Amino acid sequence: MSEIPGDLKFLKSHEWVRAEGNGRATIGISDHAQGLLGDLVYVELPGVGDSVQAGNAAAVVESVKAASDVYSPVSGTVVEVNEALADKPETINEDAYGDGWLFVVELSEPDQLKELLAPDDYAELLENDDH
Repeated sequence: MSEIPGDLKFLKSHEWVRAEGNGRATIGISDHAQGLLGDLVYVELPGVGDSVQAGNAAAVVESVKAASDVYSPVSGTVVEVNEALADKPETINEDAYGDGWLFVVELSEPDQLKELLAPDDYAELLENDDH
């Protein structure tokens, strides 16, 4: 299992969020999630200017096995999307916590970050999932 970066927060559904400190947050799926999905072949991202709600589907990742909704861990307005994923969805498989990010939101409720799982809690969740 790969290292889980200490600056991330997680949803139980395997999405991560990194607070950027400027009222924005970057969102992606965990390394564990990409491993479960297998080779990604398509990513459907929200549009810039779209509103996303915490806990609601905001994107879709599709592998040869299945399509999965990606839920936004936080509410806000999409200010940036990772356009490179259109041509190279496998970037998520290769670097889930880095270049494989999905989109950036301008947070409308920054306190939502406090409700998410810390890296240790997420690691524990994964450990328990494996048994």
